[in-house]
Amino acid sequence: MEPIILAYIGVALSIGLSGAGSAIGVTSTAKAAIGGMKKNSDAFGSYLFLCMPPSTNGLYGFLGYYIVSDYLVSGITLFQAAAIFGACTALGLVNLISAIMQGQAASNAIAAISSGHDVFGKSLILIVFAEFYAIIAVAALFMVTLTL
Repeated sequence: MEPIILAYIGVALSIGLSGAGSAIGVTSTAKAAIGGMKKNSDAFGSYLFLCMPPSTNGLYGFLGYYIVSDYLVSGITLFQAAAIFGACTALGLVNLISAIMQGQAASNAIAAISSGHDVFGKSLILIVFAEFYAIIAVAALFMVTLTL
């Protein structure tokens, strides 16, 4: 197998896993928002905003491709390809889990808001904690490319 194929498999995993996590996270929050509108349709703006955090993880997967794109050349070494594969796979897994967990946390926040609790701001802060690890995964991929 050519080393570049290994690198592209890592890129595909990064984009695919990140995108899948975002799709799952956004869908779970959207379902909670639809349920919440039955109880409190006036809070739609809060519901909409809480559906956004899981969607960023898919963008981080694509950003990973952009970060490594200069190294995806036919003369790539096996070391470089393995580093890209490993870092991109890690990025994809972190974003998959982060997006799903953000979706679950945001769904709980939506349920609380629909029940009349004033928890939007505090909930958003807690949801962003999971986002922090997705950003660290992007930074780690960038740092790996500095060694290539």
